[in-house]
Amino acid sequence: MNNRTTGLDDGKPRCAWCLGDALYVAYHDEEWGVPVHDDRALFERLMLEGFQAGLSWRTILGKRDGFFRAFAGWEPQRVAAYDPDDVARLLADPGIVRNRLKVAAAVTNARAFLALVAETGSFDRFIWQFTGGDVLAQPRPRSLAEIPATTPESDAMSRALRERGFTFVGSTICYAFMQSAGLVDDHVESCWRAEIATTIRGESREQHFALERSLE
Repeated sequence: MNNRTTGLDDGKPRCAWCLGDALYVAYHDEEWGVPVHDDRALFERLMLEGFQAGLSWRTILGKRDGFFRAFAGWEPQRVAAYDPDDVARLLADPGIVRNRLKVAAAVTNARAFLALVAETGSFDRFIWQFTGGDVLAQPRPRSLAEIPATTPESDAMSRALRERGFTFVGSTICYAFMQSAGLVDDHVESCWRAEIATTIRGESREQHFALERSLE
């Protein structure tokens, strides 16, 4: 992987990590870095990042539909109720990553998620506190080499989640989650998404794409 952004047939320059794969490009263009404020969607993003640990993100994207089906649409209440029979079913499902520790962590994390929401009222409010309730203000990277693996904010998020019983939430996983859910915007400065992302900071996903269309 290099640090260039290279346009595809549509002429748009993109972050180099997504090039050469249609699934990667769609995720980069439509989701990565777009602020997410729905609790269920945030739970899904965090769980997928945990499953990605030690694997490529392309592997997770390729199995994303399988995960959604196997984990009941990532509804925390349903995942939290999974019993040993459900775990056995998941470990036999080729549509997901069949790692016993990660599957068990998803169930544990669903229960921790529900307890956190009962305590704070909103996972969205809890998780966005680590960036002050808005996309974290930081210099836009000029290349992939300038994008960090962890930050003080992801360190703090990891500690807070672990204190509340979450697992597979190390700082590297938390920072990848922050990128995915739009708490940080790491599109490199030459990427076509960078200008739009800067213009639309703080908007919901629906507002984001409505404003994006108006800018085209």
